[in-house]
Amino acid sequence: MPNMKNYLLAGGVAVLAAVFINAVQADGATATTRPETKAHTDPYEVKAIEIPKQINFAGEEVPLEDPDVLERLDRELLVNTYWQSNALLLIKRANKYFPIIEPILKEQGVPDDFKYLAVIESGLTNAVSPAGARGFWQILKGTAKEYGLEVNDNVDERYHLEKATLAACEYLKKSKERFGSWTMAAAAYNAGQYGMHKQLERQQVDNYYDVLLGEETGRYVFRILALKEILSEPLKYGFKYDKDDLYQPIPTRKVAVDTAVTNFADFAETFEINYKILKIHNPWLREAHLNNSSRKQYYIEIPEEGFYPPAK
Repeated sequence: MPNMKNYLLAGGVAVLAAVFINAVQADGATATTRPETKAHTDPYEVKAIEIPKQINFAGEEVPLEDPDVLERLDRELLVNTYWQSNALLLIKRANKYFPIIEPILKEQGVPDDFKYLAVIESGLTNAVSPAGARGFWQILKGTAKEYGLEVNDNVDERYHLEKATLAACEYLKKSKERFGSWTMAAAAYNAGQYGMHKQLERQQVDNYYDVLLGEETGRYVFRILALKEILSEPLKYGFKYDKDDLYQPIPTRKVAVDTAVTNFADFAETFEINYKILKIHNPWLREAHLNNSSRKQYYIEIPEEGFYPPAK
């Protein structure tokens, strides 16, 4: 009996081994004969950007025959095209805010291309820079007061889009008068009029594309040009969206106020909106109240009914 048991055990092991070998061979055969997975027919590609044959800023031609100028423009087109999330946000915001900026530029005799200066300055948000510049147009406190904007604890009109746009227009027109071109006026918006004058004098040139500048101002006009290209022809640069994807302007009416307001939450309630909505449309009101001891007349924007859920 022990010999028989050993025989049966050995036989069973042999059978199992044979089955295992056949399974492995079969599996190997299957692996080698399995059809290959179909390759993706539309892979993501990072392509070079075709640089426009001609481009201008405010009607002033960009000298693309200069290889340095060509490379600097190419850099900004690449950076801004392939920073897709940021560019798409700018396209969405532009639909909301350009209708406010454009008529002011036209009325003030400032070329429409300067709306792209606001884009690169702030991303069309009420940004605050490390140097303390604020709002869509990134105006410093001293410059704001020089150009008639009110800046104090209660009110900061650098956040008032219409008034800040008017102040920016005045600054740009003075720069154009001083330097002779809109391109130089744009560069001076970043470098300052004195700083730009100093560099032109030192290098004995009078053209933005001929002067050697620091990193920020050296890229400044090229960033404007790149955003002008992308926002003007988004499909050309691969941005696809429906009209409903864009942020929409919200119509408002102006309410005159020439007294103190002790509590803007209560004030908002009288117009069936809440404090948040009031501040969204009036970011220049910096506190929860308005002192207004001088009895100055302010105009507060109140959104039309139906664009926000009813206040609770």
